[in-house]
Order: sequence, then structure tokens, then C-alpha cells
Amino acid sequence: MIWTYTLIIILSYFLGSIPMGLILTRAMGKGDLRKVGSGNIGATNVMRVGGLRMAAVTWLLDMAKAIAAVLIGSAVAGPVFGAWCGFAAIVGHCYPIWLKFRGGKGISSLFGVLLATSPLAFITCGVEWLIVALSSGYSSFGAVVAFCLMPVLGFVISFNMGWPFLAISLLCLWRHRENIKRLLSGTESKIEWKWKK
Repeated sequence: MIWTYTLIIILSYFLGSIPMGLILTRAMGKGDLRKVGSGNIGATNVMRVGGLRMAAVTWLLDMAKAIAAVLIGSAVAGPVFGAWCGFAAIVGHCYPIWLKFRGGKGISSLFGVLLATSPLAFITCGVEWLIVALSSGYSSFGAVVAFCLMPVLGFVISFNMGWPFLAISLLCLWRHRENIKRLLSGTESKIEWKWKK
């Protein structure tokens, strides 16, 4: 059984490591996403080069790969193992083997894990992100607040669910460490809301 769990965790990592933003922007003729804007492969940088619609598609695809990992894990060993599979998918998103371990920052995949494990937690963090990001103009600020909120929600769901939620939160905070520094120094870039480019 341990081998089955190990294989599913590895599968979850590889699901998460599919660089949806990079694939989509290349397919749409927008070039190499890593060479424009922030150089990140996530939805925020996709919006800079492809507009809001392309960013939304990227966001949904990045959510979908995390949702798939959670559902597979949950079907095999229950929701807590599913959440750990979601964590593995986010690790894959952040550190994809195909891109020399230089990936996204995990926020969209995090929301995929939330949706698959607890729709109420998903709505709570989603509303929080929208309020904070839209009112402040900083997507990263809304994300950081969501990261801090996530483990609290996890432990409310159950003690065991709190641990994978905490692991996801810490990973995403680490990936946003430069954003946090820029927020504190007042040099963080604001969201560029562009429907189409």
C-alpha cells in the first residue's frame, strides 16, 4: 500500500508540474512567458502579455491540475491524503522538473486544492482575495492574506486537514517572499487589469 501512496504523490507532482501558462501563451503566439514581465509562468504574468481572458484560462487550468490530484488522492485514501496530493501538485507547479524547477508561485493551484477539499474554504479565501486585491491593487497582498488564512480554515475542518493546509501555506509564503519584501518596501507592482492584448 505504501508504494501505491508514493506513486500517487509522484503522479500528483507531475500533474502540478505541467506549465499551463507557458504552454497557453506559446500556443497563442505570445512567445516565451519566462522572458517577459516578471518572468513567472503564472496567471498574473500571463495577464501582462495576453490579457485578462488568457489569464483566466491559465488560472482555471492551474486549478484543474490541483483538483485532479486531490480527487485522485481522496478516491484512494480519503480527503486528508487528497489534500497532501494537492500539496504535491503545488510543489510541482512551483518547482517543475521540465523548467529546471523554476515555476509559478502556487496561488491558483492552492485555490484548486481548496475547491476540491472544502468549497466553503474556497469561497472564504476567494472573497478575501478579491476584496484585498481589488481594494489595494496588489494581487500578492490578497494572496499573502489567503495563505495566512488557509491553515486556520484547515484546522477548523479537522486537526488532520490542518497539516497539509499549513504545508501549502508555508510553501506559498516562501514562494512569495520577494513579493512580501516589495510590499513592505512599497515597490510591489500593482495589478494591470487588461481584458485583451
